[in-house]
Amino acid sequence: MDQLVNLQEENVRLRKAIEELSTLNDLARVISSTMSLDVVIENVIKRAVKGAHVEQGLITLVQEEKPSSMFTIIRTQDSRSNQDQFHLNQNILGWMLINKTKPLVANDFPHDPRFSGVKVEGEIKSLLCVPLLAKNRLIGVLAVINKINQSPFTDDDVRLLSIIGAQSAQVLENARLHEEEQKMIVLEKEMVAAREVQMNLLPKKLPQMPNFEFAAITLPAKDVGGDFYDIFTLDDHTYEIVVADVAGKGLPAALLATLGKGVISSQIAQHLSLESQLTASNSILRGIIPTKSFITSLLAVVNSQDRIVTIANAGHCYPLLFRNDSKSVEQIVVRGMALALAQEIRLETRSVQMHPGDCILLYSDGLEDAQNLMQEFFGEDKLTLTLQRHASDTADILLKNIVKEIQRFTAGVSQFDDITIFAIKETG
Repeated sequence: MDQLVNLQEENVRLRKAIEELSTLNDLARVISSTMSLDVVIENVIKRAVKGAHVEQGLITLVQEEKPSSMFTIIRTQDSRSNQDQFHLNQNILGWMLINKTKPLVANDFPHDPRFSGVKVEGEIKSLLCVPLLAKNRLIGVLAVINKINQSPFTDDDVRLLSIIGAQSAQVLENARLHEEEQKMIVLEKEMVAAREVQMNLLPKKLPQMPNFEFAAITLPAKDVGGDFYDIFTLDDHTYEIVVADVAGKGLPAALLATLGKGVISSQIAQHLSLESQLTASNSILRGIIPTKSFITSLLAVVNSQDRIVTIANAGHCYPLLFRNDSKSVEQIVVRGMALALAQEIRLETRSVQMHPGDCILLYSDGLEDAQNLMQEFFGEDKLTLTLQRHASDTADILLKNIVKEIQRFTAGVSQFDDITIFAIKETG
């Protein structure tokens, strides 16, 4: 009789071992054949639920480097009951983060002193959690709840789930990294497309006119930026230039720059005065761009017959004026409020009589704010010296030399802000 009982018990153990081996082999085959994170997770959970004979299972991915926020992604779960889907409570995740190499077994969860007072969704009688470790770093938790036969979790259950967790953790991490890489590739393609669109919004070629020459350049701090410039023909001897800077950097600033450019351009096309253009643009932008966002802008009308440049400023950097006869540089102080900051803005305009060899430099604050390794600013003084040194060159060569000076000064430091420069030179 005893031999028969022993034989039956041995058969049960063998069947269980074969079942576990089949589960692990099947899991290994499936998860090694895909790089899809969702597919890997789904198959791991299904095998865990089947192997442990439980009502529900789930995988929760965590970011161990952010324990304070407990950033968690519940990717998927499998349920064999009609109960509400279970989600790991923050207290349970906290326990797993603290004891990241240990499984958590709670066979009487409602009365477990470790989780006294903890409320969870759904009815939990028993809970088993094992860590998902990749290179000794906790990347997630595999959890199952409530044995179907209402029995407690055994050492065999813990061993099986631990093996599943160990077998799948690195595969999960590789799949997660692959997913992030694919997202980055898509994002990079989108950024390239966005940069192409933004560059197409800039004038392909600056016009030529008697007595003046123009040159312009914009250098985004990222793939796309919030600076823009343009030039418009008003009549045969008059052009209007716009240089603007959206608060912020990157794609959000680029989107606002595109919007701002369209609004300002529409006002220029109506041949209004400079003050009216900026006032109308402010009223439109005030109602459509996000709160606390704003755009600084500078408008300059160049008249080749009178050789006069008239400037209006909406919170932008003061232009610099190089006088060829004295080789001196001065600010063109013309005040004004940035667009979209207030319902009504105050503006000034100023006209400058130009003489042969004189040059006006319009630029965004990213130029003066460029920093070197010592966290020193490029500043107005260095810009003034560079302008004096190269003002006798053509407008195009002048800008190239300014850019070289900035790059030399900031060598070894990533560009912090967008830089735009527009040169207006009186050629005589």
